This record gives sequence, C-alpha cells and structure tokens, in this order.
Amino acid sequence: TWASGAMRWSGSPTDMATQRPGFPARLAPTVSASTPASSALRGRQPAVPPKPPVPSTPSMASDAVRARMVQKLAAQGISDARVLRAMGAVERHRFVDSALVNQAYEDTSLPIGLGQTISKPSVVARMIELLLAAPALTGKPQDRLGRVLEIGTGCGYQAAVLNHVATEVYSIERLRGLHERARTNLRHFRLATVHLMFGDGMVGYAKGAPYAGIIAAAGGEAVPEAWIEQLAVGGRIVAPTHSAKGGQALVVIDKTARGLERLILEAVHFVPLKSGVA
Repeated sequence: TWASGAMRWSGSPTDMATQRPGFPARLAPTVSASTPASSALRGRQPAVPPKPPVPSTPSMASDAVRARMVQKLAAQGISDARVLRAMGAVERHRFVDSALVNQAYEDTSLPIGLGQTISKPSVVARMIELLLAAPALTGKPQDRLGRVLEIGTGCGYQAAVLNHVATEVYSIERLRGLHERARTNLRHFRLATVHLMFGDGMVGYAKGAPYAGIIAAAGGEAVPEAWIEQLAVGGRIVAPTHSAKGGQALVVIDKTARGLERLILEAVHFVPLKSGVA
C-alpha cells in the first residue's frame, strides 16, 4: 500500500477489536468532459494555429501511459499476469499530489504528506507478486487470494491494487491524516471489498482473521507476533524488516502445518513501523 461515509471508522482504536467496520466504499468512475470540435475558418488560414483542447483530466490518465509502466514492470521481472493486470488497472495519478502528477507512472516513490511516501510501482508489484506466490496457491494461477490484511494504508494506492487480486482487503493506518486522505482518494471508485481502518497496525486486526496474506508498507525490527497469529495456515506475510547489515530487507514468512518458514530477500527502504496512533 480504500471510502465514503459508509467506510468511516467511528470508534476508538480499542473498539477496532470488537467491531467490524461498515462498508462498502463507494467510488465513482472517471468522467472526462467532451471537447467541442474546432469550427472551420473561412477565407484564410489563421496566422497562429488554434491551441489544442485542454483535457479535463491529466495526460497521465491515458491507458497508454499505464500500459508503458506495465511493460517496464514486466521487463524488470514481474511475470504474474494477475499483478500486471492490476497495476495496469489502477490509476496511480489519482493518489499523488497534483504537483507530482507527471511523475505518477515513473518508477519512483513520491511524498504523500506526514513524512510518508507512496511506494515505487516496482516495489508494490514485487511485494504483491510474492504474496500471490504462497505455496497454498501453487498450481492455481487463476485463483484470487482470500482475505488480505494491509499494514499502512498510506494514500490508498496499494489497497486499490490488492482489490484486484484478493477477495477482501482490510487496511490499517495509524496516522489519521493519511487515513482520511485514503478515504478521499478512494471515493472515486467502487471498492465494495476494501475496508479502511484507523488504528495500530502492529496489533493487526484480529476480528478479520485468519488472513490468506498480510502485507506491510513499513519496516520494524521484526514481524510482530500478532500478524503471525492472525495468518491462516497456508498464508504468507510479505514485509520489510531490519537486516543484519543495518538496513531493511524483504522477508517472506509462510505459515505451514509444520510451522513457520522464513526467507530473506532483497534490500528495500520503507518508513519505520511504529505502534500507536497519531
């Protein structure tokens, strides 16, 4: 890593463990204003050609721009067709500030306020692909993940992508300003299965457990025990954690009938995982 008034979490963080938030989230489709055709000029051509019509939405909204981003992701090694389709379907420019919209489909992280960032498209795609590669889904390429828990909603982008590959998404954000921003960003879509919650992501959300997958957009010293407890057998956690070299690395944890299996992968850089709300 989504909300109309129906998505509002009205209780305190402690209430989150006893109540299930009311949804769905209602989001309206993109509407582009039509542009009238230029009228013909009689007698002579104008000295200065007329300016082209200004589109009502940024050029970043075009399917071609997202298609080029997807092509680059495939060239970088993302091979799961479900992930590539999801990345191509979600309009990333809707989740960044207007001043940064021209960078929306570049492979870069961008500030979203409160010291937080929206992750690079390649990182989002990589982590979701890892989530879909859980052993329980081996040999079932057409299957969606079941219920997914996202730690760190941020601006809502990753939750929107997860919506295309999971049957249900619960997303927790500890910063109220970002929680509200994600609700605003997602108001333009119809995501009946995405649930946004304001609360402490380190404790997870036991009410929705067990989860087929848990994905985190912040890195701590270790994966919290609460996440492991809330993961279903056959499920997978993908999260950044502190590495032995002092930085961060992606860790994949599979919960099997025999116990936990951990795999440390490439170095990454995420904001720190913190407890509490702000």
